[in-house]
Amino acid sequence: MWFHVDKHSSAHVYVRLPRGPIRKQFRETGRLDHLPPGALEDLCQLTKANSIEGCKVTCDIVYTAWENLHKRGDMDTGTIGFKDQKKVIKVPGVERIKEISNRIEKTKTEEFPDFAAVKAQHMHELQAEKKKKAKQVAKVKRQEAEAARQEKDARDYKHVMKAEKMTTNAEMDGTMDTSAAVEFEEDFM
Repeated sequence: MWFHVDKHSSAHVYVRLPRGPIRKQFRETGRLDHLPPGALEDLCQLTKANSIEGCKVTCDIVYTAWENLHKRGDMDTGTIGFKDQKKVIKVPGVERIKEISNRIEKTKTEEFPDFAAVKAQHMHELQAEKKKKAKQVAKVKRQEAEAARQEKDARDYKHVMKAEKMTTNAEMDGTMDTSAAVEFEEDFM
């Protein structure tokens, strides 16, 4: 997510949504209405606090998915365009709330991560997740193929006439009673 004070210079605030229902719902709706209570207000206050002009006046905060950002080489430093203006959400009339700004400022930490390593780790996790899904799909396909093979085998005629069910001529000759032969022929038909 990308946040900025509308029509004023400000810091570009990026928020990485956690995997799961929040990210999924954002992808579907394009809005952050489903965040925990106060989270969107905190993000707006953080964005507003990092604007020299915007922190002094009532202003609008805009946010969109980072994929919607459009940057060309001929744009000034800090200038961002949008691929689809309809996907930009505006939070109107944000006023500074000192209590929220102070609370956020107290939790501030500075980190200098190795972005290449973070990206490599992320790509590794995505690859592992992709392999896991592929294994699950392959397992389901094997199970379906085995079930189809068993069904085909059950319908095959090779199981109809088994040797243990058949009466041999020697068994028929051993009985003087011809009723067994008649029964056998009736059963056969």
